[in-house]
Amino acid sequence: MLTVRNVTKVFGSEADRYTALEGISLHVSQGQFVCLLGPSGCGKSTLLNILAGFEQATEGTVEFDGAPVRGAGRDRVMFFQDAGSALLPWLSTEENVRFALRVRKVPKDQRPAIIDKYLTMVDLKDHRHKFPAQLSGGMRQRLQIARALAVEPKVLLMDEPFAALDALTRRRMHGFLLDIWRRTGKTIVFVTHDIAEAVTLADRICLMSVGPGSRITEVIDVGLPRPRDLAEPGAARIFKGVEALLT
Repeated sequence: MLTVRNVTKVFGSEADRYTALEGISLHVSQGQFVCLLGPSGCGKSTLLNILAGFEQATEGTVEFDGAPVRGAGRDRVMFFQDAGSALLPWLSTEENVRFALRVRKVPKDQRPAIIDKYLTMVDLKDHRHKFPAQLSGGMRQRLQIARALAVEPKVLLMDEPFAALDALTRRRMHGFLLDIWRRTGKTIVFVTHDIAEAVTLADRICLMSVGPGSRITEVIDVGLPRPRDLAEPGAARIFKGVEALLT
């Protein structure tokens, strides 16, 4: 579904040239959950922005469903760490989802059923009249997911969406996201610097080196059933292996 071939990204002019990514190649199949894992500043978000079409590669190609990615598209939706900045604060929970349907030009008579479907899916139906400021951090992230799903994208691109949440809410959001992924069959590319998060969520973990000239140094197939307990031998072994590769 997503194919990256020899992508290099350079910022700045000759005087202050900085190579953020160099020779990145990656293939993401339909329905896969892929994590991009690495320390802060290794170019994970830059690569995600290129997949979204917000940034253009300096060299190399990116294809989505066999066609070149030349800009943002409705089939690829981006999630950010701060859901509050992504949501429209003057609109209620329900109205935020309705806004996505207006963008899609969904007929007005079809919108109520779709809004109910996705608010129910993310367990926010009873909070439909609240505004984003009245929701907890986890609820705002669930609303961001509901609004994105209403656009019916094929790929969810998630840039450390749970990093600002407390540990308990974060674990709950992992279970929630995996449930949504199973029910919808969406393809997910998820950026994180947290090894435990990657091992908990991913089908494949792509390890990225520290920049400049960040590369994907290793791709690990997790191959463990879900839900995963990091105390179990298989998950613990992968955690320790990833940790060793990143140090």
